[in-house]
Amino acid sequence: MLEQILCIDDDPIALLLSKKVIAKSGFSDEVITAQNGEEALSYFNSLKYNTTKAVKKPQLIFLDLNMPVMGGWEFLDHFTAADYDGFNSVSVIVLSSTINPEDLDKAKKYPIIIDFLSKPITIQMLEYLKSRIES
Repeated sequence: MLEQILCIDDDPIALLLSKKVIAKSGFSDEVITAQNGEEALSYFNSLKYNTTKAVKKPQLIFLDLNMPVMGGWEFLDHFTAADYDGFNSVSVIVLSSTINPEDLDKAKKYPIIIDFLSKPITIQMLEYLKSRIES
């Protein structure tokens, strides 16, 4: 389905589970991970300034909101700024352990967010997302 997905989460077990479920479902060929928003921005900076080879960028980001160093909202503020315009085709799905109505409202101000779902990633969730992405 997708060539590459980036999962941003500070929980190593959640990242491992996400990678396994995504691989089992065939939802993506490759899953890369970052443990917080700052690490994810560093990854995108390495892509942005790479002049040696063709760059493959993630088509989708699964983003946790509550992380140390740089959380999901702060990541989104940076990622949607002009510095990252080259990645404006990358869609984001927020994955959170709690679905707070205030967070749902806040997510609406970021046009790159295509969904707000509850953790953990499941095969059923990926099937739902496949149907949304394909249509």
